[in-house]
Amino acid sequence: MSDSKEKSGGQDRKRININQDYEVRDWAKALNTTPEKLKEAVKQVGDRAEAVERHLKGRDAK
Repeated sequence: MSDSKEKSGGQDRKRININQDYEVRDWAKALNTTPEKLKEAVKQVGDRAEAVERHLKGRDAK
């Protein structure tokens, strides 16, 4: 899941772009959460997928 369709690897796959509906949908499904909770988590801890996952599991990634 990449926020730039031109980039397909590296750091881009590790970030969540909440401005892209398909990314929100795909990441929410992958992290077993709702799109709303995913967006809130990104706002709280940033767009790194690892940090968002830890936050959603209750281990704040700050």
